[in-house]
Amino acid sequence: MAHDHPTPHGQHAHAHAHGHGHGGDTDWAAMAALLEAEAEVFGPAYARALAWLAKEVTEPGLVVDAGSGPGVIACLIAETFPGARVVAADGSAPLLERARARAARQGVADRFDTLAGELPGVLAELDYPADLLWASRSLHHLGDQKTALAAFAARLAPGGTLAVLEGGLPARYLPREIGFGRPGLQARIDAAQEDRFARMRAELPGAVAATEDWAALLAAAGLKHTGTRSFLLDVPAPVPDRARAFVVAALARAREAHADVLDADDLATLDRLLDPADPGSAHRRPDVFVLAAHTVHRAVRPV
Repeated sequence: MAHDHPTPHGQHAHAHAHGHGHGGDTDWAAMAALLEAEAEVFGPAYARALAWLAKEVTEPGLVVDAGSGPGVIACLIAETFPGARVVAADGSAPLLERARARAARQGVADRFDTLAGELPGVLAELDYPADLLWASRSLHHLGDQKTALAAFAARLAPGGTLAVLEGGLPARYLPREIGFGRPGLQARIDAAQEDRFARMRAELPGAVAATEDWAALLAAAGLKHTGTRSFLLDVPAPVPDRARAFVVAALARAREAHADVLDADDLATLDRLLDPADPGSAHRRPDVFVLAAHTVHRAVRPV
């Protein structure tokens, strides 16, 4: 999975794109730059989530990122757990190439491996059980989430931890009233994304509807739920250039993904927001920000 994630359900950039071995026809390699940019901008929230996990998982031998995409979070994992071997598992070979290159740039290549194949089956190729298995917005790309969670749990060592990042709140980049177009543009984009997400889930091979009660789902997989926590990303205006570039890319992705359902006024508003020559565009306006929350559900395999 490539962390395409655009928000509650991958509503950020991944606006349903995440394709790490999770079905769908997304071209993950083409999404790589956006996936990397999003994960880098959201890095502080991921780092806090990993620090929270580190309080429970001490000195792990093996940490697996199931649905790693281009490896931004996998490299954060290597930084958080300096004694661990880290395996980035994903269905996209081009994304894993980027993950290996990032690991080399960050000096962790000697304890960084990749595993190419579809989740969850590819995890059977691990040399030994994981002390921590991280799945960030990859589970929802698998048709039968209950079965997938059981497969994740089976790859944990006794006492090992599964961390599932799913849910949270949609990202916000702009005020409700931006000075042109109808107020509330992002709320309407969110509604379109929710419909698109529902269609994506329904069309997955072996799709099974499941109530998103993560504590119950983890318990059904034979795990003990040990905590749920949300991590806020708050990049206030004026944003740094990297965050601004991500916002522009995310809005462009939304324009492309939802062109068939947004009305003419909203499409015209997005066109202005994406026009570098327009003073009101996301390229130039001073009120662009990034605000979102990611939710992580933590569970342990009984000893």
